[in-house]
Amino acid sequence: MSAELLASRRDATLILTISNPSAKNALHPDMYAAGIEALTTAERDNEVRAVVLTGADHFFCAGGNLNRLLENRAKDRSVQADSINQLHGWIEAIRDCPKPVIAAVDGAAAGAGFSLALACDMIVAGADAKFVMAYVKVGLTPDGGASWFLSQALPRQLATEIIMEGKPVTGTRLHQAGLVNRIVADGQALDNALAWSDELATLSPHALENIKSLLRDAPGNSLRTHFEAEKQSFVDSLHHRDGLEGITAFLEKRKPVYR
Repeated sequence: MSAELLASRRDATLILTISNPSAKNALHPDMYAAGIEALTTAERDNEVRAVVLTGADHFFCAGGNLNRLLENRAKDRSVQADSINQLHGWIEAIRDCPKPVIAAVDGAAAGAGFSLALACDMIVAGADAKFVMAYVKVGLTPDGGASWFLSQALPRQLATEIIMEGKPVTGTRLHQAGLVNRIVADGQALDNALAWSDELATLSPHALENIKSLLRDAPGNSLRTHFEAEKQSFVDSLHHRDGLEGITAFLEKRKPVYR
């Protein structure tokens, strides 16, 4: 079977499935462009309220294909650099997507697959799911923003251990460290992520977009700069139709309906 990124819809959720079962859903550059295109389309579609990223056959993603990397060694350095740029474009598209993106991880998320999960806004993992940055095991270093995401989310010592040792880390340990949001029964990560997506679909899309933007930009802002960003976001949200609907529904003791 070929390596591809499958896109499907369930109600208000766009489901992106990394599919390369014969190679444990190893990545291919064709997936990167497809991921960017799918997220760009979702951004324009008001009926899509959230995105779930998962892997086929209850296995998230094994990361890069080592055979393809060996082939690239025989080519100009620009070939591999271009491939990484495409991956980084997909990572940025996940981060910049105004809709919440949830990673549903069963099996394992390895290498760039781990990076993709880290780029998502939330992570749901099966009880036996493993996360691994094994680049060092083959003499390589991380890509996909892995070292940035881990250094932002975890204590330096733990991030260093994960990247320098290259050993699998359980989802349970990362849940305890605050990196994984939910641990569920094996094989149930996708169903749980979809149920969570359904909950998010009942909330204000405009508020969720502004919240995601605030959280994305916070690490690079001073507190004073962030105060200004929060002020502008609050005023914008108050004067948006979702703000009116949310406040009115609360006062009328009914559930809000956002369009």
